[in-house]
Amino acid sequence: MALSRRHALALSIGLGAALWARGGTSPAEAQGEAAPVRTRPIPHSGEPLPVIGLGTVNVFDIGGDPAQLSARAAVIRALVAGGGRLIDTAPSYGRAESVVGDLLAETGSRGRVFLATKLERYDRGNGPVELRASMQRLRTDRLDLMQIHNVRDPQQDLAMLREWKAQGLCRYIGITTTYRGAFDAAEAVLRHERPDFLQIDYSLDDREAERRVIPAAVEVGAAVLTALPFGRNRLFRAVQGRALPDWAAEFDARSWGQFFLKYLLANPAVTAVIPGTGNPEHMADNLGAGRGRLPAAAERRRMVEFIASLG
Repeated sequence: MALSRRHALALSIGLGAALWARGGTSPAEAQGEAAPVRTRPIPHSGEPLPVIGLGTVNVFDIGGDPAQLSARAAVIRALVAGGGRLIDTAPSYGRAESVVGDLLAETGSRGRVFLATKLERYDRGNGPVELRASMQRLRTDRLDLMQIHNVRDPQQDLAMLREWKAQGLCRYIGITTTYRGAFDAAEAVLRHERPDFLQIDYSLDDREAERRVIPAAVEVGAAVLTALPFGRNRLFRAVQGRALPDWAAEFDARSWGQFFLKYLLANPAVTAVIPGTGNPEHMADNLGAGRGRLPAAAERRRMVEFIASLG
């Protein structure tokens, strides 16, 4: 993924430089770096949350290599310096929780981060043990968001998470799924449990969540986080070697990453996108999707048609 995205980013930066040479804005000005990242309110509280966050699956599951740790620390610094807050992780992401916790301590960023993790096994015996272990790895005594990971049971209750919230162990609760076969279950749990957050698989080339699950989240007032917003990197592979279309400038997309993320953010139901990256340059580029204009309905249809045309 790093190679294909680097190529795509280079092409879009080259286009920006060419426009600058013809008397347009500079690449830095084109990125809108001075503008703040937009925020959207968490529906159940009104708390503003920056629309660009950071996912950690795979990319933060690293060992003790100093170069890798330095790069991940730079990603966190880029997130915070660029106006982002949300970091999403899980116990099932290998060493990601520990790496995030260590780097938040190293960079002094915990107080500026909205920290989300997940519960893998929902039962009274193992749940509290797993919660304590996650908090220890993340070096925190309070989580911002605790989510049940990949719900599959339409009768799933959130009673234990609500108790943790009442005890001050987490500020919000939610559910996640990245499996289309579990979308019916997720919709059912949304309707009878009304959680604070839904995290769901949603990308420009996989829009199934738009049909029922995201509308259900809107109905119950759940914030929506989009997991896998690059379609497990399918989108970057689809555009590899292609220059960004000039009409992307109509909604201030300066790279393929911003193009893909702005499609999602143009859906007002989406509270934040959480692309994963271990590259600080990609983190800074992702944050650019939270600045400037967003595509209108006609432009979103054009984006869908363009990606579909690539076969």
